[in-house]
Amino acid sequence: MSKSKEAAAASAVLEYLKKQNRPYSATDIFSNLHKEYGKTAVTRVLEELAQKGKIKEKVYGKQKVYCADQSVFPDVKDTELTEMDQQITDLTGKVQTGQAACKGREAELRDLTSSITTQEAKSQLAEFTKKCSQYQEKLDKLKSGGKTITKEEKEKVYKEHEAMVKQWRKRKRMATEILDAILEGYPKKKKDLFEEIGIETDEEYNVKIPQT
Repeated sequence: MSKSKEAAAASAVLEYLKKQNRPYSATDIFSNLHKEYGKTAVTRVLEELAQKGKIKEKVYGKQKVYCADQSVFPDVKDTELTEMDQQITDLTGKVQTGQAACKGREAELRDLTSSITTQEAKSQLAEFTKKCSQYQEKLDKLKSGGKTITKEEKEKVYKEHEAMVKQWRKRKRMATEILDAILEGYPKKKKDLFEEIGIETDEEYNVKIPQT
C-alpha cells in the first residue's frame, strides 16, 4: 500500500473510532468501512495508531479491540449526563409510539388490500342476484307441482341409488368378514380393535342401509 493510501486509511480509521466512540475489532472496522481498505492494512493501521497513543488497544485472549482515546473528548458534567439520559428516554418513547402507529397502519393496509373492490362487489352482487332468481324459479315450480325432471331422469336416479346401496351392502359384508377373521386371533375386544385401526361403523352414526 502506498504512503498516501495508508495515511488515508489511518485517517478514516481514527475518524471512525472517534465518531462511534465504542470498541471494535479490526474485522469490525474493516467491514464497517465497507471494505474500502484491505483487512491487513486496517489491522496494521490500528496497531500503529495504538503505538502512537492516538487510540487505545485492549487484548482479551487472542482478540484485540480498539477504541478512541477518551482524553480527546471534553469532560461531561453529571447534569449533562442526566439530560442525555432523559433525551434517550424521550426518544425511546417516541420510537415505540412510532412503531406502534406503524404497525397499526400496516394492519389497516393489510385489511384494505385483502378487501374486494367496489367493482368486484358489484359483480358478485349481480352473480348472487342471478342465482337467487334461478333458485326462486325452481322453488316456485316445486310449490306449484310443476314438472322439474323427466321420467327417464327419475328412473336413472333410482337405478343409481339401487346400485350404490348394493355396493354398500357388499362392501360392508366383506369388511365384516375380514374383521371377524382378524378378531379370531386378536387378544382384545372388537371395540379395541376398531379403535386401534380407526374403524367407524354405520351403527356408530345411527346410519342404516336403505331398503331397495
